[in-house]
Amino acid sequence: MTLSPDTRTWDLPVDLALDLGGRLSGVQLVYRTWGTLDPDGANVVVACHALTGNADADVWWAPMFGPGRALDPDRDFIVCSNIIGSCYGSTGPTTIDPSTGQPWGPDFPRVSIRDLVGVQRELLRALGVRRIRCVMGGSLGGMQALEWAAMYPDLVESIVPIATSGRHSAWAIGWSEAQRQSIFADPLYAGGRYDPSLPPAAGLAAARMAAMVSYRSRPSFERRFGRRPQEGTGLLAIESYLRYQGRKLVERFDANTYVVLTRAMDTHDLGRGRGDYAEVLASIRVPALIVSVESDVLYPPEEQRELAQGMPRATLLTLYSDEGHDAFLIEMDWLNSAVVDFRARVAAGG
Repeated sequence: MTLSPDTRTWDLPVDLALDLGGRLSGVQLVYRTWGTLDPDGANVVVACHALTGNADADVWWAPMFGPGRALDPDRDFIVCSNIIGSCYGSTGPTTIDPSTGQPWGPDFPRVSIRDLVGVQRELLRALGVRRIRCVMGGSLGGMQALEWAAMYPDLVESIVPIATSGRHSAWAIGWSEAQRQSIFADPLYAGGRYDPSLPPAAGLAAARMAAMVSYRSRPSFERRFGRRPQEGTGLLAIESYLRYQGRKLVERFDANTYVVLTRAMDTHDLGRGRGDYAEVLASIRVPALIVSVESDVLYPPEEQRELAQGMPRATLLTLYSDEGHDAFLIEMDWLNSAVVDFRARVAAGG
């Protein structure tokens, strides 16, 4: 994937002490910014991307950008960084291990959501950021938003976690593991030591196809595809669609990266090492807009209700859509209006 010409690279000046043990050397983050940082360093909004996303938030969340919208460069200094462990320029399995001079590959260390957020915090410190008006993101991005509030309560003024949970459920971990095993079952995976020019395409495509089923909903698939055949292919339309989605991901993503990031998501638990889960939720006192998607089968609405009931200043808003988990990347005009209203209430002291 070609990075935007507006992409910048930042080097963490010290080794990163990892949440789950060990250290990571030579950490780089690829990031983008929009707007201008105020002299007091306090007009910052952080956009967090999902599993296979990147720093180009103005592409994958384009309807959220613009004057008077949720992400307004005339008002906000917006930052979106590609997370560590990814394959879009930041340090991850495809980048060079300084100790060997070779790509990390399967030797890339285990990272958690807290590591992802901790590195972003250091980037913002280097940029001169002193306050964050809002952190927002969907799915894996929503996990980061929650951790921002838990890790840096004196820095973050509000959060918008979308289609996410406070701890990865057995259900979600099961989906992740099934996808990883699809990758491992591809003979070309070779324990993660594959030739980049001959990657485990079939395994990664199969993982993506399974993921796409969890990202949508039965009503969405029935409405869009039903039992309609795909002309000239000998396949049903749904089969053709899933294979197309698998091929698309193989063209832009890396199998070891997929393994690292799904495992990072599986570590997600706001209560881990902090105490009772309910007490941890109660300690997150920043205003929060919790967005739930009615038809989300991966992070079902009861998980967002749990967040909203446990966080003292949380508001729960439900997106009624049959598009499933991915609705936060589809129903963006609705989402933009919801975030604009929330941010206006927070600014007014509500």
